[in-house]
Amino acid sequence: MAVSWKLVNNVINDADVLLLVMDSRLVDETRNAQIELKVKGLGKPLIYVINKCDLVGKDVSEKWKRKLKPSVFVSSKDHQGTTMLRDLIIVEGSRAFPGKKPFKVGVLGYPNVGKSSLINAMRGRNVAPASILSGYTRHIKKIKVDNRLMLLDTPGVIPKNDKDHMKHALIGTVDFNHEKDPDLVVIELIQAHPGMIESFYGVAEGQDDADTIRRIAVKRNLLSKGSEPDINRTSRMILKDWQMGKIKEK
Repeated sequence: MAVSWKLVNNVINDADVLLLVMDSRLVDETRNAQIELKVKGLGKPLIYVINKCDLVGKDVSEKWKRKLKPSVFVSSKDHQGTTMLRDLIIVEGSRAFPGKKPFKVGVLGYPNVGKSSLINAMRGRNVAPASILSGYTRHIKKIKVDNRLMLLDTPGVIPKNDKDHMKHALIGTVDFNHEKDPDLVVIELIQAHPGMIESFYGVAEGQDDADTIRRIAVKRNLLSKGSEPDINRTSRMILKDWQMGKIKEK
């Protein structure tokens, strides 16, 4: 992580405009205060890019647009909002650096918020390798969008004082394959989004959150020896579907 922070600091110093990419389902959790302070301390333009907007309702979008300025909601998967983002980068870059081109644009954020996918959407083709697995990007990559924009893809970084393991699992910083207690993470997810998990898997709400996982295991035929619901395997499946963006908020 120390190497990743060194690369990110280099990009912050070198770029003209910085994008802080966040997950629309976990905006507060994926804001990186350490990056915000560094960028604002240099007086450089910072644009909040709230990715995966296809996974939340319009009311969520409007709430964060009012709170974070300037901000753009995008869906890298559906290529929504990328033209608006490009125009905003040019406006902010021209205000800070009149007459300059191309603008160097640093793409920053937590691991697994979709930085590389955003770059691919803006470029119009896959030029930045992307994966749902945390830590896939390990070096700075320069991608030319057009004669006005040069994007700098960076490794995802976590603030040094952020030790919230549960949050990291929900974001995908800890991917579903390596989570030690997937059932506890899924219970947290069920509690944070009442009815969402049950609706996605087509089961009734259980007597408690653990019972909901058992119902899903039975419906998906994820059983262990003795035909008992396999809670670990089912929880890992649910966490994978969440991290991959298959589960949407109601």
